[in-house]
Amino acid sequence: MSKNLYIVPYDFTPVSQKALEYALFLGKHVDTEILLLHLAPDKTEGIVMKKKLDDLKETIKAPIGVDITTLTHVGNIFTDIGKIAKEKHAQLIIMGTHGKRGLQSLTGSYAMKVVTSAECPFLIVQKETKVEEIKNVIVPIDLTKESMQIIHIAGDMAHMLKAKVHVLAEKQSDQILNQRIVNRISIVKDSYEERKNEAEVHMVKKGNYGKRIIEHVKNNDGGMIAIAYHTESLLPQFDSFAPNLMMNKEALPFLIVNSKLASSLYF
Repeated sequence: MSKNLYIVPYDFTPVSQKALEYALFLGKHVDTEILLLHLAPDKTEGIVMKKKLDDLKETIKAPIGVDITTLTHVGNIFTDIGKIAKEKHAQLIIMGTHGKRGLQSLTGSYAMKVVTSAECPFLIVQKETKVEEIKNVIVPIDLTKESMQIIHIAGDMAHMLKAKVHVLAEKQSDQILNQRIVNRISIVKDSYEERKNEAEVHMVKKGNYGKRIIEHVKNNDGGMIAIAYHTESLLPQFDSFAPNLMMNKEALPFLIVNSKLASSLYF
C-alpha cells in the first residue's frame, strides 16, 4: 500500500515550520510522505528557493516510515495549492496561518479562499499550536447535509490518533427540528461505532454556536476541531463562523474540508 501524502506549504516562516512539525507528528502514527511545497512568484526566485528547500530537507529528522520530498512551483497560493494536491492525490494539506507575512497573512477569509480551492481536507495550525497527543476531536454538525461531510474524515483522523470523537449539535427551539438533529447525531454516533471509533454525542445550548463549541472544547479537553465548510450566505467573505473557529484563541489544530468539493478520503 502506498504512503499517505501530506502537503505542507512552506515559506520559511515560523508558522510554516509549525505546520511541518505537526506533519512530522502525524507521521509518527501512519506511514507518510510529506511534500514540502514552496510557491514562488517567478522562475528566478523559484530556483533560489528550490535550493533552500532541498537544504532544509537534509536537516529534517523524520520518524521511521516518513519520507520527505520537496517541490518548488511558480504559482499562486489561492489557486495552485488545490491543483497540486489534486494532481498528487494528497490526503491532507497541513498549513500554518496567522501573522503578518507570507502564509502567515492567511487569516480569516483569506485562509478560507485557500481552503475552498482544494478537494482534500486542510489541517490548519497556528504558531502557538501545541504538538502533542490528542484525546478528543470535536466534530460540530448542523441540520444541513453539507455539515455531514466531515464525519468520515474526522473519524479517520481520530482513529489514527486513538482519540475519542465528540459529535456536537445545537438544540433547536422548534420541536420538529430539534428531534431531527437528535436523530441525526444518534445516527452519526452509530456510524462511528460501526467504524470502531469511540464516540459520544452532545447537545449544546442554542445561541452563538461557535461560542458553545469553544466552551465544549475547554470543558472536555478538546484537542482538535473538525468541520465541513459550507455557507448559505450570499457574501461568504462575511461569514465568520468557520474563520473564527479556525483562528481559535486556544490555537487548536483545525481540520476543515470544503463540503462542495469533498470526496472519499482517508488518512
